[in-house]
Amino acid sequence: MIRTTCAYCGVGCGILATPTGDRSVHIQGDPDHPANHGRLCSKGTHLGETVGLDGRLLHPMIGQRRASWDKALDLVAKRFRDTVAQYGPDSVAFYVSGQLLTEDYYVANKLMKGFIGSANIDTNSRLCMSSAVAGHMRAFGEDVVPASYADLDAADLIVLVGSNTAWCHPIVYQRIRARCAAGATLVVIDPRRTETAEEADLHLAIRPGSDVALMNGALAWCRDAGAVDERYLADHVNVPDDFWAALGAGHDLWSVARTCDVPASELRRFYELLAATPRTVTMFSQGVNQSLAGTDQVNAILNLHLATGRIGKPGAAPFSITGQPNAMGGREVGGLATTLAAHRDFAPENRDVVQRFWASPTIAHKPGLKAVDLFRAVGEGRIKALWVMATNPAVSMPDAARVREALAACPFVVVSDVMADTDTGAFAHVRLPAAAWGEKDGTVTNSERMVSRQRALFPLPGEARPDWWIVSQVGRRMGWKSAFAYDRPADIWREHVRLSRYENDGARVFTLPASGGGNAGYDDLAPFRWGGTPFADGRFSTADGRARLVAVAQKPLAAPLPKWPLTLNTGRYRDHWHTMTRTGLAPRLARHRAEPLVEVHPDDAARFGIADGGLARVATPQGESVYRASIVTTQRAGELFVPIHWTDRTSTGGRTGLLPRPLADPHSGQPGFKATPATIAAVATRWRGFALFAGEPARRPDVLWATRVAVPAGTLWELADDRAPDGLDVLLPAGERVEAVDPARGTRRVAVLAGGRLVAALFLTENGELPARDWLIEQLSAPLAAPTVLAGRAPGIAVERGAIVCACFDLGIRTIVAAIREQRLTDVAAVGAAIGAGTNCGSCRPALARLIAEEKTDAA
Repeated sequence: MIRTTCAYCGVGCGILATPTGDRSVHIQGDPDHPANHGRLCSKGTHLGETVGLDGRLLHPMIGQRRASWDKALDLVAKRFRDTVAQYGPDSVAFYVSGQLLTEDYYVANKLMKGFIGSANIDTNSRLCMSSAVAGHMRAFGEDVVPASYADLDAADLIVLVGSNTAWCHPIVYQRIRARCAAGATLVVIDPRRTETAEEADLHLAIRPGSDVALMNGALAWCRDAGAVDERYLADHVNVPDDFWAALGAGHDLWSVARTCDVPASELRRFYELLAATPRTVTMFSQGVNQSLAGTDQVNAILNLHLATGRIGKPGAAPFSITGQPNAMGGREVGGLATTLAAHRDFAPENRDVVQRFWASPTIAHKPGLKAVDLFRAVGEGRIKALWVMATNPAVSMPDAARVREALAACPFVVVSDVMADTDTGAFAHVRLPAAAWGEKDGTVTNSERMVSRQRALFPLPGEARPDWWIVSQVGRRMGWKSAFAYDRPADIWREHVRLSRYENDGARVFTLPASGGGNAGYDDLAPFRWGGTPFADGRFSTADGRARLVAVAQKPLAAPLPKWPLTLNTGRYRDHWHTMTRTGLAPRLARHRAEPLVEVHPDDAARFGIADGGLARVATPQGESVYRASIVTTQRAGELFVPIHWTDRTSTGGRTGLLPRPLADPHSGQPGFKATPATIAAVATRWRGFALFAGEPARRPDVLWATRVAVPAGTLWELADDRAPDGLDVLLPAGERVEAVDPARGTRRVAVLAGGRLVAALFLTENGELPARDWLIEQLSAPLAAPTVLAGRAPGIAVERGAIVCACFDLGIRTIVAAIREQRLTDVAAVGAAIGAGTNCGSCRPALARLIAEEKTDAA
């Protein structure tokens, strides 16, 4: 049994992993890890389904040819060295990832900033939490999250802003629910009525982008109610001269209610709760950060906490919760283009300290290009050599079509990745095989500043290598052998620790405890949180030791445009992660949301002629993509929601990265993914259907709508088109064919058998019904196909489980509803005791509560 850390979100859950074979492992939560105390979400629970080698990049590739490590590394080093010599250090760039371990991040940052001499290294964390970083820097003088999960246990009021915590951080959400059961109040601020909002005591469905008005109004209300801590402000906070006068203008209850488009009575309730509850935690995430005013929105929250003295105390803190497993570790080592290592900026004295510590020949003298600007520079030819590590910007960046054009035009692109075929890897001149979770050894830092070890479960497969090793080898080949002479990640960790302490003298909160015990001490490193309780003494990381209130004003909210009358919001699904290179391998995670959906309010569906379950094309000035339509009342009228996860490798539609504008917050550089002008139109199709394969098909379906779904023992493709389905037979493998055709319904069903086993099936219809997929999927694993295979169901009366609600226990809606009815279950706890649903990560609990309520209504 090996103690390690989950590969997914910033909660940083501990895992007990027991390898059970060459590439298999039993996963369970670590009951002794302080972040999760043994709980895991659906993604963490099913990590064992993602550790196989299917699709892995296992050898260096130059173009389409396999190469030796020496040849590949020599080429990378030469091209970067020659480019710098000819065009200068700012002609090259790295784009890295919160998927890297801290040791990987540290070496990449050191090479680019301290030896190449450019700060053109940015990270995909720029897309998710850089507004929080900029807000922390403006208010505190340092990027410090002044909270821990223990603050949730002590809070009397928990405010979630722009965070579907039940889906995106389920283990934290369970901690919140436990505190609410003990009497705390939960307020959710989100334009959508998400699963998190379903269980809130109060949900404010504010207009997107109105967060500054909401929080400024909250602070104005608290001042009028006498909840501002004047003594704390006088002793510890600098307040601009005109701050309170500006705050008083236009922030009365009625004006804010009008700006935010919420009932004044609900807004008053929220403000009264805030004023009366000193122990308040405000937790915020992408809904705040991913905005063209993201930094101002962060500072509006920080202003509220600073002015009311709700910081540095148990149960009272602003809390930015990160999306990636090591976004925080990347911030520590300077992974963002705007920072140096160890929480230092580019002030001359800080550059001098870091350069002396590294004994480097040069050091970047100014911040580098942030992500959006970096890829713009690639497209304009200013960046001539680019190295992408552990991320997929051809999918995840805004205006992704323009990013692809830039990658295609770049003279030299290197991609270090786990997977052989990614949308970004298609543009690489060199692809380098990196170690995956389960093979990595190093550290990560979670959202509450908890450092945990990630430990290898399996030996490195093929010729895969850790990212720190790859970068170090290139550094050596570029001429800096001694600076990158690391033999193991423990060497890098000890250097990182020393730099955090080097000439610090308490000037910064970030400092790591002295590393002792040598390699064995590193191997045995237990989870710890740096920084203690930040700012508990009222001293901040500014020159005068005082925090700063930052005057922020609500920007005018754009009216709908005639051609683009809707507002597009983007986000995550519960059981998927980023661009699905990992979760897309796990059959159980694929079934909760098998296809990319566009969520549409019924009024907008009627206005634009959208049918529930039909196809719809979402368009913006940047591009367009097709989605399956889902008509829901949880979506505000005039707004759409789409997920971020699907790629060219997994669908012909759902390409959300094509849609957002390449515009960013002026302070943080974080793109505004949450409010893009858009429109929607129905897509007519002639037929719909699905194809099922044991393994992968020989080629991708060439149709309008084709979405891949991982299933046990194979793959399922959902299909639709507006053309005749004449060319689909080429997808089917050789074997004995059994076929049925119904011309009246335009229905065709084909099963392909080999040795009596089902190896493929194709079900199509123009106006008839299609069977549920579950039973046919089970047939892929059956020793002999059932005689009713073309019926798509078992002989006799079969009970279908329906859409998956609980991914942890693989329970469908019909199974759950049947249990509720037959056993007369009246609450979520009873459902859990009866069939297990909701007892693991708990992210399905809002859905279970909704099903129970619906059954009670039907019974009445």
